[in-house]
Amino acid sequence: MASLMKKVQTLISANLHAMVDAALKANSLAVFDQYVREVEDNLEDLEDAVATVGGELKSLRRRKGDQEQKAAELDRSIDVFLREGKEDLALAAQSRLNSISRLVQNYDEMLERQEAEYQSLKDARLKLEAKLTTVKQEREELQVLLDLARSKELTAQTIKSLDGLMGSGDADISRVAEGIRSRLDKASARSEMLAASLDTQMDEVLEKSTLEAQLAERKSRLGL
Repeated sequence: MASLMKKVQTLISANLHAMVDAALKANSLAVFDQYVREVEDNLEDLEDAVATVGGELKSLRRRKGDQEQKAAELDRSIDVFLREGKEDLALAAQSRLNSISRLVQNYDEMLERQEAEYQSLKDARLKLEAKLTTVKQEREELQVLLDLARSKELTAQTIKSLDGLMGSGDADISRVAEGIRSRLDKASARSEMLAASLDTQMDEVLEKSTLEAQLAERKSRLGL
């Protein structure tokens, strides 16, 4: 369980800015895809751990309830034995009650630890699910940016080829090439406008994530 939580905490604390930089530098979403696969695999393990610990917690509560019921019955029996003057039976019952009381106390301690672990697992699951959602959203944004970048590269290669055609000396070819170049320039300008808009949106998303993290840390310090 400890190793699972360690892996989950590492995934939760993954630096999204670094992932974005790596993806843009490599012109590939492989780093995002690898992260998504790891998160999904660990989420499955985390779900199983939550169910397992939750089941153990219910079993502990049930066993504790059974012992508390026995303790209550013994407590009533001791009173009856004492009223009837059966000291030996009262002593035996009291000894048994003391043992059960210690067992109930042990159950209380186990329940406290188990409940803390259960809550920790559930919190980790929620945080990891939230991080996965954010990463998938960023992946979609980056996919658009990378597609635009590839489109620009193709546009640049095409314009370079047209430059060669226009220098061939044929007036008709030059005229057609110039028309194509004009359309490509216009398309390239639109792509640049869209890319700038997406860059701004991505910066806003990343800044929002940073601000939310800062507020969460402040709330934690304030006990909110």
